[in-house]
Amino acid sequence: MAGLIRFLRALPLLLISPLLLVLSVLALAVGDLLWLLRRNAAAPPADEPPARDAASVVIPNWNGRDLLERYLPSVIEALAGNPANEIIVVDNASTDGSVDLLRRHFPQVRVLPLDRNLGFGGGSNTGVREARNDIVVLLNSDMRVDRGFLQPLLDCFADETVFAASCQIFLSDPNRVREETGLTQAWWEDGTLRVRHRADPAVTRPYPCFYGGGGSCAFDRRKFLELGGFDRLYEPFYLEDTDLGYRAWKRGWKVFYQPASVVFHEHRGTIGKHFRPEHIQAVLKKNYILFCWKNIHEWPRLASHFLFLYGSVLVSVFFGDEPLRANLQAFWRAFTQLPGAVAARLKARRQAEASDTEAFLLPLGGYFRDRFQTVNPAGRLRVLFVSPYPICPPVHGGGVFMYQTLRELSRLAEVHVVALLDYDHQVELNRELATFCASAEFLVRMEGRTRHLASMVPHAVREFQNDDLAWLIHRIIYMQGIDVVQLEYTPLAQYAAGFRQLACVLFEHDIYFQSIARGLPYMAGWAEKIQARFEYLRALRYELGILDRFDRVQVCTTENRRYLASFAPRLAPLLQDGLRAGIDTSRYAFCPWARDPCTMLFLGSFRHTPNQVALDWFIRGVLPLILRKRPEARLVVVGSDAPPEHLYADYAAALEFRGFVEDIREPLTRFSVFVCPVRSGSGVRVKLLEAFAAGIPVVSTRIGAEGLEYRNGRFCLLADSPEAFAEAVLQVFENPQAAAEMAIRAREEVAANWDMAVITRKLEASYREVLEEKAGRTSGRDALKTVSATGTS
Repeated sequence: MAGLIRFLRALPLLLISPLLLVLSVLALAVGDLLWLLRRNAAAPPADEPPARDAASVVIPNWNGRDLLERYLPSVIEALAGNPANEIIVVDNASTDGSVDLLRRHFPQVRVLPLDRNLGFGGGSNTGVREARNDIVVLLNSDMRVDRGFLQPLLDCFADETVFAASCQIFLSDPNRVREETGLTQAWWEDGTLRVRHRADPAVTRPYPCFYGGGGSCAFDRRKFLELGGFDRLYEPFYLEDTDLGYRAWKRGWKVFYQPASVVFHEHRGTIGKHFRPEHIQAVLKKNYILFCWKNIHEWPRLASHFLFLYGSVLVSVFFGDEPLRANLQAFWRAFTQLPGAVAARLKARRQAEASDTEAFLLPLGGYFRDRFQTVNPAGRLRVLFVSPYPICPPVHGGGVFMYQTLRELSRLAEVHVVALLDYDHQVELNRELATFCASAEFLVRMEGRTRHLASMVPHAVREFQNDDLAWLIHRIIYMQGIDVVQLEYTPLAQYAAGFRQLACVLFEHDIYFQSIARGLPYMAGWAEKIQARFEYLRALRYELGILDRFDRVQVCTTENRRYLASFAPRLAPLLQDGLRAGIDTSRYAFCPWARDPCTMLFLGSFRHTPNQVALDWFIRGVLPLILRKRPEARLVVVGSDAPPEHLYADYAAALEFRGFVEDIREPLTRFSVFVCPVRSGSGVRVKLLEAFAAGIPVVSTRIGAEGLEYRNGRFCLLADSPEAFAEAVLQVFENPQAAAEMAIRAREEVAANWDMAVITRKLEASYREVLEEKAGRTSGRDALKTVSATGTS
């Protein structure tokens, strides 16, 4: 019944809403056409550095007498000692005696009484215009400031392109959730702007942010006035400061968060006291729509905005309202301000120097470093290495590759590591990384996006979609001055960045869609196969579509490189093999002789499905054939998360499950033959490299030995049927001399072509190659800009 009543009330406006939508689109389009016709290509005026010897503090006030009495003394104390500083209180026609209080008890404060309430934005604009200093600090009346809050703000303006510097905000009540910090972030999602504050104690120096909060921020007065200050379009409140920060980034200026400037917000401001929550939400929803109409100038984004806007309106009518989702009333209120929005849009377009896409990217730490700081390819490189899995202890092949790469790379470069962990106890295990890397940070139990059958993004990728990880990557790039971002595994490809100077590289430990395809024959149920086929199509589309965002894509083998290039020839110049798959051969004692007779070793982490399939195939299909001729034969299974032994009770006498072992080198030097019956998956099997290095003879399927062995008997024996595999194992049992000679050749191959120290030196050189290529392109663009600006040829 409530839904029916809601629908009937909304029906008249709902019927004309398509017309309102069309008129809104047409109005913005006509405005953009006028802008194109009147477009002026003249360069904006050169930026001038503001004087940093003093500041004007502006405090808008409306019936906040008690707040001024309580918190203004902290501002006076902080500005004392410099007569050039000034405090201005702009009174928005208060009726509570605020002006009398200021004149009686705070004579050092300039009071600007207004005859009507101009709101926060209008009052702030008045105060900024009246300020005497180049730098103006806007404060809410319920802000208590730290005594040393001002100088760190002034220091931020040494760069003449800085528009604003935001304070770090704490709550006076430490028990309350810290929803406001000053470290602002924004992004485009579902056709609208999204904003938030982040609390990150690792940010210890000025850091780029999306906007400076209007009640706790310093501004370059000239730049503030050039942009027109806070726009009255958003009256009575909210989003004026967000709008101003966004326009500053589009103008080519910078906005910083300054953690050394500390203020305390009492959250007892006038808005919450004088307006109902429903009214505040209505204003917010209306202003988010107006923000898009004014500031979003890329029409693909604007098209998505109108699509989601109308969808949100319909959903709200039929299913009820939700915070942050536009509704019919918000759309109507925004429509009534359409002429003002078009006029503001024309002005914003004339002032903009950067695109919307660039303006959303620039406040992110990684892009800020890439766009505004210099990368030196000749110096010692700084590398950010991001793993979606724990690295220590290296219990799986990918872990071995990553661990040994990090050990070698840390000798050649300054390496910073981010690893995603499943459990709290893994933090201590992975702290070993900090003993040889410059830093190591971990995210424990990171929550990705939930699985969604209708999504075009593969499940394995959605699992690692997380805003905190994206933030951490950008924060480390900026704070540590990173030159190269090395991402591991296909699921992390979503964090690729379109850098102009920095190198962004992906290591495909395996080709995801190839691994799915190879595993299809070994899936039992029809439902599982249907899901896997759909995942294959999603993975194929995703993987081939995202790889060209990288400067280089590392793969394990030549076969992997050719396979990927066969699907997308355009990727061929980016693909590299021979740079990541390897081991430190010096760690493995070579022992081709004196091994326990008639023993077989299977090694692998059973969290990896191909290892589960491989073991099952070997025990049920191959082992009985071996036992028929050699009843004394025994299979030793080593690896974490092994299947329960009762699954193979018929062969219990011939099986020994050891689980995870700390050091795999002991079993590698002891048993007669290493079996690798892998029948699916992709990439290089690190266990084969370890077996080759340790001198244990190997029998493998061709998929298992992919990239390592093509000729049967050169480095290992190859077999794909149960009969052929059993015969190869028996051959090693019966002819240990020939098996040892094969193992010697395998060790020589690993030492020559797969040694981690050798290939990591090549890896570091490949990083430099990318950086030098980009430096050349950047220099070329700068030269063209100079030629264009001077008019020379």
